[in-house]
Amino acid sequence: MAVNLTALEVMRDAPVIPVIVLHDVKDAVPLARALVAGGIRMLEVTLRTREALECIELIAKEVPEAVPGAGTIRSAADAQAAALAGAKFGVSPGYTRAVGKACHDLGLPLLPGVATGSEIMLAQEDGFTELKFFPALQAGGLAMLKAWQGPFGEVKFCPTGGIHAGNAAEFLALSNVACVGGSWIVPTDAIAAGDWPRITALAREASQLAR
Repeated sequence: MAVNLTALEVMRDAPVIPVIVLHDVKDAVPLARALVAGGIRMLEVTLRTREALECIELIAKEVPEAVPGAGTIRSAADAQAAALAGAKFGVSPGYTRAVGKACHDLGLPLLPGVATGSEIMLAQEDGFTELKFFPALQAGGLAMLKAWQGPFGEVKFCPTGGIHAGNAAEFLALSNVACVGGSWIVPTDAIAAGDWPRITALAREASQLAR
């Protein structure tokens, strides 16, 4: 994978970016390997737990086929910590200019979170055209994405929030959707049980979704 990754390359690598919450560092490497085995390389490890940064660091060092990213980036400090840990891209639940500038300065590709037209315009002003639509279902889902195709035709979205195996294909069929984000391919019970073959199977199914 190229070092100078772009946000669009992150989004186009596979149909699904897994939204990963890790509570135990021992799960990081086997989980990453299981996902890579199923064809998913872009791994969003959310900064929702104390262990997240260490997990990103372990994946970056021990699973070279994976491309670890950091989710739930809410500040410049988050972006800096993520980059230092070895994250190759960032994902934020919303957008602020401070976060955008920090990621730009760090050379960290960012998928900023948006839920309204005004937020899309603000992100575009700062040079971002690949965006996370979050929370997708609660913020209007398919209908909202279709409505945005006219005024924001050049923007590509990664809808996240409420996406699952049953509705992912509908979102991926839209011309302005490059990929989707979801946690269904990394179920908490499978992680807790160390059921890596199940996660590989779920990743393989997800990697074969049409778009």
